[in-house]
This record gives sequence, structure tokens and C-alpha cells, in this order.
Amino acid sequence: MPLWSVNTRRALLSLSAAALLWGGIDDPAADAGSAALKDIEAKAVPQKNDAASDRPQAAKSGRPAAGSQNALRSPAAGNVYAARQQLYDQMSAATGIPWYRLAAVDQYERTLAGRSKSGGGAPDRLTGIHIPAPLWCGPLNPNQEDTSPASIAFFNGLGCDGSGDGKADPENDIDALYTIADHLMKYGNSASDFGIGVWEYYHNGRASQRIAQFAKLYDHFGRLDLSGSAFPLPLGSTYSFRSTWGTGRSWGGARIHEGTDLFTPHGVTVRSTCYGILETKGWNRYGGWRVGIRDIENRYHYYAHLSGFDKSLSAGDIVIPGQQLGWAGSSGYGKPGTQGKFPPHLHYGIYKDRGLTEWAFDPYPLLKQWEIAERKALKKNNKGR
Repeated sequence: MPLWSVNTRRALLSLSAAALLWGGIDDPAADAGSAALKDIEAKAVPQKNDAASDRPQAAKSGRPAAGSQNALRSPAAGNVYAARQQLYDQMSAATGIPWYRLAAVDQYERTLAGRSKSGGGAPDRLTGIHIPAPLWCGPLNPNQEDTSPASIAFFNGLGCDGSGDGKADPENDIDALYTIADHLMKYGNSASDFGIGVWEYYHNGRASQRIAQFAKLYDHFGRLDLSGSAFPLPLGSTYSFRSTWGTGRSWGGARIHEGTDLFTPHGVTVRSTCYGILETKGWNRYGGWRVGIRDIENRYHYYAHLSGFDKSLSAGDIVIPGQQLGWAGSSGYGKPGTQGKFPPHLHYGIYKDRGLTEWAFDPYPLLKQWEIAERKALKKNNKGR
């Protein structure tokens, strides 16, 4: 592509970002009162006397014209979802990458590990993007804390100055998000191009799948907050459960129980506990007829020993809390169709993906939390009638 075309494209993109910043975002969540967002808008106006750097400044390039990183470090001052949404929208306007794809990459990074310098559990940054120093600065760069765009580019590092302050700071949310966007833009704008760009960054099929799933969820619902939940069985049904995590199992070899058993009559409806993607559906010799759902927190919800599935559901479908998945039964412990080797119940497990490994944790506390929350909600609704 001729140089003039690149510069023209960047100029047009910067005009889109500037229009977004000056005009604001037509978003009810943003209008709901986020002091953090107002701070961003107040400080994000391009300055006339930007410091010179080796790359075009924000007003001349395809980067978002953004302001003080300190404005992004105070999500407690308002709605963190609205603050992130504004950042994604601003970056999307500047780069042409749909906001939900940027959000998906950011969310995947956030689910890998909770990163906090303070050690108090509160996030230090608005985004979760963490680019390792060898990638950011360049693997042969003798200064692995380099923030100079010129030397980073010389050593083929990915780090970019997205904020226009003359530095490429990996701890700056705007720089980090723009660096990811800059990498993705090299591969094109289609969904398949995005998938290739993600693969070329992570070289991990699991990461590519998760980010594609997250992007699908964000695009479908059109919002970031997908934190709703539901108890897996209707509260009006007959059921009982206790913590059965870690108890021994012998069929198929010595192993521990990685979940909670909810005993209930055959045929009771089994429901989705979350917003998510139906990742698996079919037979497993241990779990019988089972389904698996991936949620936005990168948790895999496993429902086993079903008597059957809801016929309208297929792998890849989006589900919501409380949606019917199938019915409780006693399938499993044998070839496809084996039933009745134990009392009917729902086996429910949760697995957390950490990038290279996926591990199970005890779902009992969450089940009790969801049960109590749903009972309170039903009680409140009944009083309001």
C-alpha cells in the first residue's frame, strides 16, 4: 500500500476518534454517571503541543487521541464496565477493529490471572492486557524495560505509543490495548483475519477458541456485564445436595469426585447457571449424556448424567441463566445409552482455564450462593405483586 494511503487512512481514523471524544458516546451506561469517564473525556482532548516522537502523534495517526493514564486508573469513581466500554469504543473508532473483539482479548487476558501491584486484590489497571517484556521491547533488546518507541521498533518489539505521550508503556492501558490492536490490524478486518492475528500472538489453540467465544458473547448481547446467574435446578422441584467434592470414585479407575451431586427425581429440568457458549454436547463414558458451557470468566460448567438434551440446542449456541439444557437422569458408566447404575441426579462441576491448564474447583459454595440469591429474588417478586 502506498505511503500516502496509509497516512490518509490514519488521518481518517484519528478524525473518528476525535469525533467520539468530543461528541461523547450515546450509551445509557455511560450516561448513568461515571466520574471516571468524565475524567477521561476532560483529559483526552488532543493537545496542540504534543511532544515529538518517531511515530506520528495521535492527531495524525490511526491511534486514539487519549489523555492521562491516571484517568483510567480510577474505575471505582464510576462504572468500570462503562469505563472499559468507552475505551474499547474509542480504540475501535481509531483502528476499525470491532469493540467486542478488543474486549474479548482483554477479557481473556484478565481471566488468566488476577494481577495487582497493591496485593489487595483490586485491579491497578482498567484493562487486563499484559504483554511480556521480550514481546513488548523485542527479544534482543538489551533494555527489557524500554519505553522508547524508536528503539522498540528497531528491535522488532510490539510495544506502541497509543496515548501520544512519546512513550510505549506496557502498564499504560491505552498503549497496551493499542499495541494489541496494531498487531491485529496487520492481518485484516474479517473474522478469519482476526482469528489468524490472535493465533499469531498466542500460538495457542485454546486461547484462540476462548477469545472467539468471548467475542461472540459480547457481540450477541452488546454489553460487557454478563455476570448473571441461576441455580441449575428449578427451586420448586424436589432436590437435595451437599458438598461431595474430593470423595472417592472407583468406576474407571481410582479418582476423586470433581463436582457436586444434586439428587433429584428423573426428568427434572436442568438449567444453565450462566451466560455462555454451549461448548460440548454428547456422550461421555463417565458422565453419560452431558453438556458443557463456557462462560465469560473462562469457566467451564459441566452438567452430567442427563436423561436427555433440549433438542433445540447445538454446540456453539449461546445460552442465558435459567435456560433449559436437558433433564436429570442416571446415564453414564458405560457405553452410549447406559442408564441406571446409580440414583438419578445432576452432577455439576466447574473448571477454570488458566491458559495452558484447566483445573476443577469445588462448586458447592457457588451453588449455595445462587440458590439463596434466587430464593430472595423470588420472594421479593412475590411481595411486589
